[in-house]
Amino acid sequence: MAEIKSLAVVGSGQMGSGIAQLGAMHGLHVWLLDTDPVALSRASKAISSSLQRFVSKGQLSQLEELRAADFIIEAIIESEDVKKKLFLELDKIAKSSAILASNTSSISITRLASTTSRPRQVIGMHFMNPPPIMKLVEIVRGADTSDETFHATKALAERFDKTIICSQDYSGFIVNRILMPMINEAFFTLYTGVATKEDIDTGMKLGTNHPMGPLELADFIGLDVCLSIMKVLHTGLGDSKYAPCPLLVQYVDAGRIGRKCGIGVYDYRKLPEPIKRSPRL
Repeated sequence: MAEIKSLAVVGSGQMGSGIAQLGAMHGLHVWLLDTDPVALSRASKAISSSLQRFVSKGQLSQLEELRAADFIIEAIIESEDVKKKLFLELDKIAKSSAILASNTSSISITRLASTTSRPRQVIGMHFMNPPPIMKLVEIVRGADTSDETFHATKALAERFDKTIICSQDYSGFIVNRILMPMINEAFFTLYTGVATKEDIDTGMKLGTNHPMGPLELADFIGLDVCLSIMKVLHTGLGDSKYAPCPLLVQYVDAGRIGRKCGIGVYDYRKLPEPIKRSPRL
């Protein structure tokens, strides 16, 4: 396959904007698309204005503009149905030689590829959060992913100065197959009253040398994302040990999804400063 010169990223959240930034930093012409103008504006501001190869687009109705992209990465909500609909549209629009990659952290690449006419050119390219900083990329081949697609994806990750690990296409892949059950167990530990959230996180940070505790990390990832992945693991692997903790479910139902909304396991909202009263004479 010819050298990849242009990259399109669909989804401008933490992951999508970070991937777009990586592409621009490494000399690719980049498009970033999102249906949410606020999210797109926030992402555009976060990416240095000096990266002149970066182009943001506001509506997914402008997908047609991606016909020239060599490589397209989907980084939208962790929902199989939503991703399938997007891949169906991308397949119709992208040029025949384009590779369609998903940044999914748990969903079957084989099933996503099945919605397209080019399953040999569909692959998983799972970046860690935040993409410009974290060194790892997890590459996942679907049942029909070609060697050419794999090698092109690997070359792109190496161009981004990433370390690559390869996973078979099973629920959760490598990182989240191990990480998410640990986070889920931390929620069970809190749910059953074994310890406070602070002691759970401190125990794992100082006892196992983790840079963040599991509950703090869950807030950083997003509790909604954690719950989605646990549901994928539970359904895909069929083992009750992957059943989401009721407390995790409750927090997501309440809209407490972590740092991105200001409250999750921890409260990140700034409390109003007390009014300083002038001393009375």
